[in-house]
Amino acid sequence: KRFGQLLRDLDILQPENGTAFSFAEAREVAQKIGYPVLVRPSYVLGGRAMEIVYDDRTLEEYMAMATDISPSHPILIDKYIMGKEIEVDGICDGKDVLIPGIMEHIERAGVHSGDSIAVYPSITLPEEVKKTITDYSMRLAISLGTVGLFNIQFVADKNNQVYVIEVNPRASRTIPVLSKITGIPMVNVATQVIMGKKL
Repeated sequence: KRFGQLLRDLDILQPENGTAFSFAEAREVAQKIGYPVLVRPSYVLGGRAMEIVYDDRTLEEYMAMATDISPSHPILIDKYIMGKEIEVDGICDGKDVLIPGIMEHIERAGVHSGDSIAVYPSITLPEEVKKTITDYSMRLAISLGTVGLFNIQFVADKNNQVYVIEVNPRASRTIPVLSKITGIPMVNVATQVIMGKKL
């Protein structure tokens, strides 16, 4: 809820979403935002138990399984947006932001980033989408008070409307790859930033 409020304050879009502890709550959220929905337990890494759900019956089956995985935390429910997934790794010193590259996922949105292929430089992203992603990334990193590495995942729909899927104020699995491709030693730079140097 706090993250959603931050995005609203920054005028940055995210897919419609909600949280639920039970099937009844989940069905209410899903019917409000409309199927299909992307469902996942909160506080799990690597896309564990993430599913695209198309109807009440499948949602009920999912909730029975997912509440075993994360019984004390809510299930996250997002409107599933058919589109292109895009990922950014960056470094922030609290004031300035360095974005070495924008990665375009090959698989459809909803395939977890750990299970998909990303390419850099991007192949099909329009310039307007890249500009929006750069703007969103910079404003989010600074607003969150990030000092060091961060990772943000986006989805762009068929009309090139950009939505934020998630923000991770930490290193991601793509840092070593992006460092090699761009020639920017991201861990080295981020470590110096964390120790007090400015970009």
